[in-house]
Parts: sequence; structure tokens; C-alpha cells
Amino acid sequence: MIPGRVRWFIGLVASFAVLALILFLPLPSMLKWQSGFLGRAFLWLLVCAILCLARVVRGPTAPDRSVAIDMLGILIVGFCAILSLSTGRDWYIDIGIAWALQSFIGVMALAKYLEGRDFDE
Repeated sequence: MIPGRVRWFIGLVASFAVLALILFLPLPSMLKWQSGFLGRAFLWLLVCAILCLARVVRGPTAPDRSVAIDMLGILIVGFCAILSLSTGRDWYIDIGIAWALQSFIGVMALAKYLEGRDFDE
């Protein structure tokens, strides 16, 4: 079993390594990015989404998992905004708005469930 401080240090080193890779390596072009900024922002959101998914899987409590799901919804809205900027299509923003509304309603319902309340209270 690895002590807590060692795990924290390993996570910090891994985070800085990922940061260095994103900032200094050229990006492979999956989409035709208009600028390097959009490509790097997409990679940052991808790294954050992976970390959120890890928190959903390993979250010690249900509220931690709920917050991670809410953050994942916000990241998906960010993905939609970046795709809208890079492709020039407006309907990605519509998808992002609809996703934000559904995510908000879903998280509120999950919070009420975790408190033990009924939905009509």
C-alpha cells in the first residue's frame, strides 16, 4: 500500500508531465483545427474528462460521484463550444445548451434522491 503523500506526489508529477506534453508537443490533427489554441483546449478538456471519469469510478461517496458527473456535463458543453468554433456550425451550441439543461435537472434529481427526499418536495 502506497502512503498518501507518495500517491499525491506521483499524481502531481503525472499532472505536470501531461501539462508538458500538451504544451510542447505538436498535436496530431484529428479535426482541421483553425488554431493551435483550439487543439490544446480540446486536449485539456479531454484530460479533465478522463479525470472526472476516474472520480466517477473511484469516488469514495455518492456525492463525490454526483459532483464528478456534474463536472463531466460542463466539460461536454465545453467540447460542444470548441467544436462549434472549429467547424463554424451553430448546432453544436444548441446541443451544448440542451445538454446543460438536462445535466442540471439530472444533478438536482440525484441530489434530492441522495438526501432521501421525494421528487415532489
